[in-house]
Amino acid sequence: MKTWIIGAGAIAIEYAKILTELGHELTIIGRGEESAQKFFEETGIKAISGGVENYCASTNQIPDAAIIAVSVDQLFEATVEVIKKGCKKILVEKPGAVSFSQIEQLEKISKENGAKVFIAYNRRFYPSVRKTIKLIEEDGGLKSFHFEFTEWAFKIEPLPIPDPVKKNWFFANSTHVVDLAFYVGGNPIDFCTYTQGGLNWHSPSSFVGAGFTEKKALFTYKANWDAPGRWGVEFLTSKRKIILQPLEGIKILKLGTVSIEDFDFVMNPIELRYKPGFYEQVIDFFSNSPKAKTLTEQKNNIQNIYSKIISGKFLE
Repeated sequence: MKTWIIGAGAIAIEYAKILTELGHELTIIGRGEESAQKFFEETGIKAISGGVENYCASTNQIPDAAIIAVSVDQLFEATVEVIKKGCKKILVEKPGAVSFSQIEQLEKISKENGAKVFIAYNRRFYPSVRKTIKLIEEDGGLKSFHFEFTEWAFKIEPLPIPDPVKKNWFFANSTHVVDLAFYVGGNPIDFCTYTQGGLNWHSPSSFVGAGFTEKKALFTYKANWDAPGRWGVEFLTSKRKIILQPLEGIKILKLGTVSIEDFDFVMNPIELRYKPGFYEQVIDFFSNSPKAKTLTEQKNNIQNIYSKIISGKFLE
């Protein structure tokens, strides 16, 4: 299969290693010479510099599939270029664009051109998440869940991140956790939301909410970017609390106990060679029925979940 990777950074390197093992014919399209050289040193594959727009204008080739692995502020433009070139199967790094409005535009363009675009929320494919889903099934289903998407604002603020990305940091980064929680727990039917505070680069900075999902599971969430905290999700069944904090691992609190214990689970040895979730995500993307998030699902989540969380009733 002829596959393009747009980007030549660390994430693109990860995809290239996996696709090489799977026997794909790769074309790597980066921007600068420096990143192209680093890519070659890591993978032994020569990357084409100059950017995707220039490359698309200079070739008649159309890939069977493309993976967009550029920085968040470049995702929209790079994906549009590949769609207009004629590629019909595209995996774009999360969250797919820098803003809600760009996702809506991208969904419209993909439909007009008959392209299937998927969002690479790799945490859906963590071994810990796959095992969690099995544990929930074994226990007879999910009763409730809770998630936290606190960001470390003191570390993010000094980073050289483009202003449009920082301004939309909840969408650009926090939705990794929100997507995972509702992927396992089901989409919300109804929920109430509250917000408070603000940073000089993002507002609001504190979030709480509660509701119920299509799986009849109650849920709550919280995040306070002005206070200590970290990402995490807890899923409760009739027999145990399954804790993913960090998301890569599993801890269990069994019914009738107060001791939280580490839960060991078997991992595919191949997955251990790559960034968590990436190998299974790639396998899924190239399957006949991908479980990866579609662009339309992302648009719907923006309208029904993300917009509601970010614009919850503001408390002075």
